[in-house]
Amino acid sequence: MYELDDVETVGVVGAGTMGAGIAQVAATAGYDVVMRDIEQSFVDDGFETIDDSLSRLVDRDALSEQEAEDTKARITGTTELDDLAGAELVVEAAPEEMELKQSIFADLDDVLDEEALLATNTSTLSITTIASATERADAVVGLHFMNPVPIMDGVEVVTGERTADETTALAHAFAEDLGKETWESDDKPGFVTNRILMPWINEGIRAFDEGVAEKEDIDRGMTLGTNVPMGPLELADHIGLDVCLHASETLHEELGDRYTPAYLLKRKVEAGDLGKKTGRGFYEYDE
Repeated sequence: MYELDDVETVGVVGAGTMGAGIAQVAATAGYDVVMRDIEQSFVDDGFETIDDSLSRLVDRDALSEQEAEDTKARITGTTELDDLAGAELVVEAAPEEMELKQSIFADLDDVLDEEALLATNTSTLSITTIASATERADAVVGLHFMNPVPIMDGVEVVTGERTADETTALAHAFAEDLGKETWESDDKPGFVTNRILMPWINEGIRAFDEGVAEKEDIDRGMTLGTNVPMGPLELADHIGLDVCLHASETLHEELGDRYTPAYLLKRKVEAGDLGKKTGRGFYEYDE
């Protein structure tokens, strides 16, 4: 099994918000990155996301112009999974659908060198079940990055039933080499973050829906009263209300009624008000 010093090329499957962010931070750390998605338009959108993010970092003097250019130069886009064949470590950041992730991992199992590590950015799905689609369950691990990836410091390392200690160690070392801090979770539904976060968000939504307080006062009360940077309604808008609903539904299925999604959350999603990314959620935003 590879060690960190052996990792030169990182593959990223998925060029959406999370995949583009992971590709960006890996390239910024000096890795060559191959970012793959199923359509060229998705790859192009991923590069646009990266360009925008790097520009903001340059404007804040967090990166120099040269560092931003060097980062972009290290990322190659593709629609072919075979182009990831030379990667020593691959992070999958596809939508939260078990069958899709298992299909990707089965294909990667055939494409990659037998020593390569396979990581999934899933926030709720079982690492063990995803790994069962491969012949290398010992080399499969969860690497749950937080959104937005270039800004958030934390990465959740999740160990499946067969994840080897060496795999877990490499996952921690890789994330830390990207400038992140890690914590570790067993392969239980929601892991640490979403297991605790989703009920918090849903209860904030219920408090608003039931007239406990206005939305601004709920968020203000939680930020001032508990020292979190965002209250539950604002945070849900930033995560995406559809993402919150999907995570809540997955946890409800696995863990029971205490994870029942708030009615108003479902209604907002049905209306297409998904939060900051659509310009309207619990609050309104400039698109």
